[in-house]
Amino acid sequence: MANFITIFRVILMFIGVYLIYAHLDSTAAGIWALILTILAFAMDGLDGYVARKFNESSKLGALLDIMSDRIVENSFWILFAVMGWLSILFPLVAITRGFITDTIRSAAMEKGYTAFGATTMQRNPVCIFITSSKFMRISYAVAKVAAFVVIVASKVPGCPASDVVFTVGYWLAVIAIVFCVVRGLPVVIESKYLFEKNEQN
Repeated sequence: MANFITIFRVILMFIGVYLIYAHLDSTAAGIWALILTILAFAMDGLDGYVARKFNESSKLGALLDIMSDRIVENSFWILFAVMGWLSILFPLVAITRGFITDTIRSAAMEKGYTAFGATTMQRNPVCIFITSSKFMRISYAVAKVAAFVVIVASKVPGCPASDVVFTVGYWLAVIAIVFCVVRGLPVVIESKYLFEKNEQN
């Protein structure tokens, strides 16, 4: 069930992105796109809750969750750049950061380490706080989701004070992309530990 929710949220995202790209001149399509955007992100928390509730946690589920997060987030960054709402630098930074951290974490997984939790690849307490603490993870998630939802809302035909709403969304996007980079740096910094250990072996 948890894995189904994870995959289903990606499908919802694709429908929402299509509505934004092809039919945003329609108020109804814009409202549906906004609803689907909200659902796609709300279901990110739901799949984890279901996995814990029904004891469905697994490495496959964790990988699917990371994969769906990347697909959903990067799709919106790319969409906003294609629509001319944000600079191309936003998706370039987000995608590059994702490739780097996911590659390093894949190498760590081969050695039995995980991105978070008791077997995390992180060693330094500051790095653990930046990448794994509830405060940083929630702050990043809130900034990112708020940015995407507010930007989409600002483009729905008939949105009151759409320019002001978009400006709020834009700065939330800036905050989100800063969080994206900052939370990725400790993974790069501590990857040296993995490769040093590999050379010793």
